[in-house]
Amino acid sequence: MPVAVTPPPAAPKSDSAPSGAVNQSGQSVHFGNPVSWLLAVIIAIAGTLTTAIVGSATWLIAGMIVALVILVSLQIAVVWERAVVLRFGHFRSLAGPGVFFLIPAVDTIAAWIDQRVQTSTFTAEETLTKDTVPVDVDAVLFWVAWDAKKAAVEVASYRDAIGWAAQTALRDIIGTTDLADLLSNRQGVDDKLQQTIDARTTPWGITVQSVEIRDIKIPENLQDAMSRKAQAEREREARVILGDAERQIAESFMEAAKQYEGNNVALHLRAMNMLYEGLKERGAMIVVPSTAVETMGLGAITGLSSMAGMSPGRNPIDQSQTQTGGNP
Repeated sequence: MPVAVTPPPAAPKSDSAPSGAVNQSGQSVHFGNPVSWLLAVIIAIAGTLTTAIVGSATWLIAGMIVALVILVSLQIAVVWERAVVLRFGHFRSLAGPGVFFLIPAVDTIAAWIDQRVQTSTFTAEETLTKDTVPVDVDAVLFWVAWDAKKAAVEVASYRDAIGWAAQTALRDIIGTTDLADLLSNRQGVDDKLQQTIDARTTPWGITVQSVEIRDIKIPENLQDAMSRKAQAEREREARVILGDAERQIAESFMEAAKQYEGNNVALHLRAMNMLYEGLKERGAMIVVPSTAVETMGLGAITGLSSMAGMSPGRNPIDQSQTQTGGNP
C-alpha cells in the first residue's frame, strides 16, 4: 500500500532588516480619533432619538451611515506626521498636521511619514579590513525624512532601505580601510559613512545627519599581539628618552670640565663641596683611592670627614684618639 509522504513545511523567508530598520507596513487610514468618535456618537444618538420620536427606522440607518463616514473621512495628523493622500491611485497631496478630510472609497492614505529625527543601529560582523583583519563593527545612524512624498512613493519601505544601505556602506568602507586607520581615525570613517549613505538616501527624500561608530571588536589573539607591540613601542621610547638624557648629561659634564680645566682651586672647591654634601646626608663617607681622587686632590682633604663628628673645644688629635682608643 503506497504511503503518502507529506513534504516538510518550507521554512519561512526571513525578511528581517538590520537592527533599528523596522519593517514598514502600509497603513491606509487611521480609523477613528477622539474628534471623529465624538461626532459619530453624537450623530448615532441623534438618529436613535429621532427614530424613537418619529417611529421610522430610516433616521437610525442614516445616522449610522453618517457616523461611519465621519469615522473614515475625518483624520488628524500630529505635528510631526505627514499623510500621503492618493486619489484613485494618483498622488493628491500631503496632509497634516491637524485635521483633514478624505472622500470615502475615493481617497486613501498611502503612508504616515514621521518627520522627526530617527535612529537606526546597524552592524557589520566578521568583515575583512583592507589588511585582511576580521572585525565586528557597531554603528548608529541619525536620519530624517524631509520629503514625505518621495519617502512614500520612491521606495517601498524606506526604513528597511536605509538599514540595508547603511550596512552595505559600512562593509564597503571597512574593506577599503586599514585596521590602524579604522581604530585611530573614527571621525574620518564616520564622515565618509555619512556622505556615502546620504548619497544613496537623498533620492528617497531622506537626509542622513550623522553616523557614529560605537564599537570595533577585533580577535583576541590580535589584541594580544597589538598589546605586546604597544609595550615594545613604549619600551623603545623609554630607552630613546634615557639615551637622550645621558647624552645631555655628558654634554653638561664636558662643559663643566672645560670650566675646571687648568683651575685647580675650583676643582678643590668642588671636591670639598662633594664631601660636605655626602657628610650632611649620610654622616660619613668612604673615599677609595683612584685617579679621580688624585686629580681632585681629595687625598689632602679627606681628614675633613672626621670633623663631622667632633664636638666643640676638642682638637682633631684628641678626637681621633678617642675614636680609636689609642694614646697620644
